[in-house]
Amino acid sequence: MGIWLNQSSIDGFILLGIFSRSQTDFALFSVVMVVFTVALCGNALLIFLIYMDPRLHTPMYFFLSQLSLMDLMLVCDIVPKMAVNFLSGRKSISFAGCGIQIGFFISLVGSEGVLLGLMAYDRYVAISHPLRYPILMSQRVCLQIAGSSWTFGITDGMIQMAGAMSLPYCDSRNVDHFFCEVPALLKLACADTSIFDTLLFACCIFMLLLPFSIIVASYARILGAVLHMRSAQARKKALATCSSHLTAVSLFYGAAMFIYLRPKRYRTPSHDKVVSIFYTVLTPMLNPLIYSLRNREVMGALKKGLNHCRTGSRH
Repeated sequence: MGIWLNQSSIDGFILLGIFSRSQTDFALFSVVMVVFTVALCGNALLIFLIYMDPRLHTPMYFFLSQLSLMDLMLVCDIVPKMAVNFLSGRKSISFAGCGIQIGFFISLVGSEGVLLGLMAYDRYVAISHPLRYPILMSQRVCLQIAGSSWTFGITDGMIQMAGAMSLPYCDSRNVDHFFCEVPALLKLACADTSIFDTLLFACCIFMLLLPFSIIVASYARILGAVLHMRSAQARKKALATCSSHLTAVSLFYGAAMFIYLRPKRYRTPSHDKVVSIFYTVLTPMLNPLIYSLRNREVMGALKKGLNHCRTGSRH
């Protein structure tokens, strides 16, 4: 077992990737890089606006800044290595590099899932208990919510990374994916992985279904509160505050559940790679657009920032 592990440590792995060298795939790669750039700029800009504008120093925008930070780190964990491998023609990744990528990826995806779940609770408090909102969502509570999201995600990431990196690997080192993903890596293991498969599935169930149950429970109560509102305008405003979060939840959980909660016999590498592109690159690009284009406060902060830049450049 030690010989296999040392061999894997020296040789690393080969990431087969998602693109070939055809013209069509060059075009698709270019699209992914444009999406990556928009995701990078969009999330960085949103974090900056929330930090700089005092009007956005509220619990909802604090959570949104954390979400953007997670998305920013997620795309930086996956896309640069994929781009370097594609452009250079090399497809290798070191054993340590693979472990680091797994750790960051699972930590960030897990943290984002938990945060999206707890953000639903924030919306519930804002709509159902508006007068008590400043007390129920104090700065201390917000920090606890953000901290618990990061803690759950990082713990899950460390467990899965340690498990995957402790397995012996031999023969083929070809990972049929564009990044080091645990299920794709397990196919190359020389040992019985049934116990680790069960642990992996249990972690996925916990990290996906627990936050998702919080979302369902929160929105059930939100719906009840909205239906009891007498003013049609108040109902419309309440639903508008939830629409962006619901869109982000649908994108994230739809892709994650498709990847991790399907039975093994229905999984194919091609489907996994396409859906992985969706939630590792496309969703991080869409999140800041969803929250900014449909949000007056964020658009107001952006216009204020642009006006300040114009005024500064004239002087």
